[in-house]
Amino acid sequence: MGSRYDSRTTTFSPEGRLYQVEYAIRAIDNAGACIGILAKDGVVIAAEKRDLSKLLAKTKTSEKLYKIDDHIVCAVAGLTSDANVLLGYLRRVAQNYKFQYQEPQPLESMIRTLCDLKQGYTQFGGQRPFGVSFLYAGWDRHHGFQLYQSDPSGNYSGWKACAIGSNNQNATTILRNDYNEEMSTEEAVQLAIKVLHKTMDTANPSAEKIEFSILRKEEGSNKLHQDILEEDQVQKYLDVIVEEEKQKAEAEKAKQKS
Repeated sequence: MGSRYDSRTTTFSPEGRLYQVEYAIRAIDNAGACIGILAKDGVVIAAEKRDLSKLLAKTKTSEKLYKIDDHIVCAVAGLTSDANVLLGYLRRVAQNYKFQYQEPQPLESMIRTLCDLKQGYTQFGGQRPFGVSFLYAGWDRHHGFQLYQSDPSGNYSGWKACAIGSNNQNATTILRNDYNEEMSTEEAVQLAIKVLHKTMDTANPSAEKIEFSILRKEEGSNKLHQDILEEDQVQKYLDVIVEEEKQKAEAEKAKQKS
């Protein structure tokens, strides 16, 4: 049935589905995972980096984590080229708002503007949906720290913890079981490491394949600060998770013997 109605984004199937939009959302499941966790004192975003070839030179900048404004950071999963177009648009929207109103744009207002653009690409012929999903971490004076997610359909929603990209269903299950609204950014980093360690498509995850961004306020001031964890810091968290997994495995073996 789908093949008769999936040639255009503007044609509904008899079941009321837009197949091209669904295909775009499904394509994101093949991208590297991104995890977002809202803590009481900030927002943590973690992303999986994938090396397509050993011959590729290391990139000078991140391909997963981007700064939109001083108060907004985002992670992308999907087509990087599509993401670059939308990121440029987002930055222009943020600067235009700041120029006009002399204050940073509220996070949801910015996301709504972007999603209006994304939705337009599903409504008119001769266009295709943007093949990318975003996780947004931000702060504004109205609602404090916030975490949002948007997809190619133009829909967006607020989350306490969210996963996009590969194995997102398994990651969401772990987040649902282990998330605590009162956790700190330090605990959120540990949870994000645990989720990636269990869901990445590799037996031995390394710090080189994981990126972290933490948005929080500096101690003793209201100034926002974005921290990017270095590889040695990420490796320390990974070592702790690996050690905990070993101890659990040994404990289970001991129970079975007894």
